[in-house]
Amino acid sequence: MNTEEYINSLGKNARIAAKALANATTAQKNQALVTAARALRAAKITLLAENAEDVKDAQTSGKPAAFIDRLLLTDERVEAMATALETIADLPDPVGRLLAQFDRPNGLVIQRVACPLGVIAMIYESRPNVGADAGALCLKSGNAVILRGGSESLRSTRIIVDCMAKGLKAADLPEACVQLVDTVDRTAVAALLRCTAYVDLAIPRGGRGLVELVRDEARVPTLLHLDGNCHTYVHRDADLDKAVAIVENAKMRRTGVCGATESLVVDAEIASEFLPRLVAALTGCEIRGDELAQGCDSSIKAATELDWDTEYLDAILSVKTVENLAEAIAFVDCHSSKHTDAIITENAAAAEAFLNEIDSAVVMHNASTQFSDGGEFGMGAE
Repeated sequence: MNTEEYINSLGKNARIAAKALANATTAQKNQALVTAARALRAAKITLLAENAEDVKDAQTSGKPAAFIDRLLLTDERVEAMATALETIADLPDPVGRLLAQFDRPNGLVIQRVACPLGVIAMIYESRPNVGADAGALCLKSGNAVILRGGSESLRSTRIIVDCMAKGLKAADLPEACVQLVDTVDRTAVAALLRCTAYVDLAIPRGGRGLVELVRDEARVPTLLHLDGNCHTYVHRDADLDKAVAIVENAKMRRTGVCGATESLVVDAEIASEFLPRLVAALTGCEIRGDELAQGCDSSIKAATELDWDTEYLDAILSVKTVENLAEAIAFVDCHSSKHTDAIITENAAAAEAFLNEIDSAVVMHNASTQFSDGGEFGMGAE
């Protein structure tokens, strides 16, 4: 069986499974998720051992620290995966929900009802937990999913998918509801993106290269995103103690995630007071700033125009000083990737202006951009 035939077989099995899953009861889906969570906890030792092999190979091949961090599983991260499955089980079932109803003059009663899409292809890179999150969200929403994770995380993902299969079997649901493209053959991605007979939607989760590949090669419908060049703006009316704590979390909690702040915007009026305090707090972080920012602390290096548009995914932060709110909004609007941007201020009017004028998927007031996560938002998982 060649790669094209293999992908088509996965698609065919997924299509059959999707029909069964679309008619599954809420109790069945929840049982599958809760059982899968128990299976993950039971398989933790095996999962961590397989993940250690994935990490070892990635380190040997010279992958950067941010990549390794995304790949790495720990006791806490395995528990977080299991907890996410249980959280999704507790969410209301979206299938069959009445979204709208209205009567027409001709006597028709029109209802708009939430229903599954069918078969979803989830294409992602190094984070093994994406397999659990995507599998669980698709299961709860009645969609079969075909997972194509990065080759670097294949050992880890096999264990995770096996745990999902145990949950599905316990709930008397087809194990093909959650399938893995179990090959390192890179042509499998292209074959999956061409699988119009079976795949209803492809979703990439990863860096610009992966997203652009999916955008350029897909013949199936896609749901795309791009970089996470997130900004935090410290307004002149910010509580500086609060601002230091928020920016430290937004940058340094996990530098390799897409919700990490990459660029800091600071009102010039408070820069000389705020930036030295921030530099002291951001231990191990390289800070690159404009001329005014450099004058506030000798450790701040010179930024270039390229820095304003860079998603570092590393312990690097660019700093741009501005004269006022309008200039800050203009800068963020020009350089943001429209992922998540935040303002830190005690001025309600300034916060409202920022939230209204910044055209990003998530805008925040006095919060770390690293809260930009489906689990943190109460949606079960990222």
